[in-house]
Order: sequence, then C-alpha cells, then structure tokens
Amino acid sequence: MMKSRNKKNRDDAVSMDVSETKKVSESAPQAMDTSETGDGTLASARTRSLTSAKKGKQMKRMKNARKKKAMAKAIALDEKYEEKASKDVTKKQRTLSAKKLYE
Repeated sequence: MMKSRNKKNRDDAVSMDVSETKKVSESAPQAMDTSETGDGTLASARTRSLTSAKKGKQMKRMKNARKKKAMAKAIALDEKYEEKASKDVTKKQRTLSAKKLYE
C-alpha cells in the first residue's frame, strides 16, 4: 500500500474571498474615444523632417557604397562563370585526349 505523505486535511474549512467585484468584461460598454489630440500638421511636419534628414552627402555616400558593392558582386559572378567555363573546356580536352589514346 502507498504511503500518503503529502495528504492534505480536507476537513479544514477554507475561507474564500467571495466579495462582489466587477470585472472588466462585466462592466458596461463605453464609447470609444476617436478624438485626435494635438495638431495634425505638426505631426506630419515631424515625420517629414525625420525622413528628409538623410539627404545630401550622406545619401550620396550610401548610394555610392551600394553601387560599389553591386559592381564587386557582378565582377565576382563574372569570374565564377569564367572559371566554370574554363573547367568545362579543360574537361572536354581531357576526354578527347583520352579517347584518342584508345583509338
């Protein structure tokens, strides 16, 4: 038979808090506040200033950096394709020479 080490006394009366409290879901529905606070023109001017902050030299530097990166990538791809083509040519030459040996 099992020992009941952690057995709780179920005979004890446990007091529960049963006070009436209103929950969020039980409260009366309220109208949604759709009024805008502040001036809309200030907000649009602020976002415009944030987006136009990176103009001039900084944008030109970023554009040049992207161009250089794209050119380097294109050169690397070109070299890769040239290497692949040269490997194909050498492979064809090896197979042709091997065929000539056995003819």
